[in-house]
Amino acid sequence: MTSVLYDSPGPVTRRRALLGSVLGGLVVLALVGLAVWYAAGRGVFEGDRWDVLYAPPKNQTAADVWTSMLVRGLGATLRAAAFAAPLALVLGLLLALWRTARRPWIRWPAIGIIELFRGLPVLLMMFFALLGFGWEAFTAVVFGLTVYNMAIIAEILRAGLASLPKGQAEAAYAVGLTRGQTLFTILLPQAVRTMLPSLISQLVVLLKDSSLGFIVGYAELLKSIQNNAQFFGNKYFIALFVVGAGIYLVVNISLSRLAVWIQRRTTRTAATPILVDPNGGAGGTP
Repeated sequence: MTSVLYDSPGPVTRRRALLGSVLGGLVVLALVGLAVWYAAGRGVFEGDRWDVLYAPPKNQTAADVWTSMLVRGLGATLRAAAFAAPLALVLGLLLALWRTARRPWIRWPAIGIIELFRGLPVLLMMFFALLGFGWEAFTAVVFGLTVYNMAIIAEILRAGLASLPKGQAEAAYAVGLTRGQTLFTILLPQAVRTMLPSLISQLVVLLKDSSLGFIVGYAELLKSIQNNAQFFGNKYFIALFVVGAGIYLVVNISLSRLAVWIQRRTTRTAATPILVDPNGGAGGTP
């Protein structure tokens, strides 16, 4: 079957693609095996290096270790993300609306704000809030995460609005809707639905960037793992950080799966047909 845009791959192309996939998989397996062999040679998999997870030394219990990482560390990470994410979404939406203003002299300041905060590192903004404003570590982390991600979210929403056909806005104006009504009832819901995967991906980035908080003294997950490694000794460094990486993976993959579920649900809802009864109105209403 031939597409309008491209020809379907033939037998030779399919064989080449299969060969490339097999070779790529073998290379990846070889690299993983090399990494495991190197780690084993350095004693990473020795049993006593993992005792900290179930029988820690220094009169501590496994519950103490896991509580410090899951309850205090992960809880602090989620707390910072829970404050920063809604702020970034709301401010990003406002910036996107400001950015799409018709008059250039109104639009230019929004462009300047977006470009400024997109170009600054998150850590630099955390330090600015901590040292410049004298805020506590938690507030500095939330500030850095918010101002950076609001700029990215504003650009995501602006791109979503720009991708919509102009005919939709023109049709709305033709039936008497104002620009605000057109934006909020027709264009913005479609833009959010279209860019939802990108928005969720940016929230995942926000959650991962919260790990920078340990540099400014915020006791999030990475800081908790580092404290445990310093307390119990560098011998347990790898075990603790492997657990931390696993926690981050579980949380971020869960958010990604949530994004896929929401996208499928909204797409299915938007595509639900309206049944029309030939003897009456929509849905068979007489």
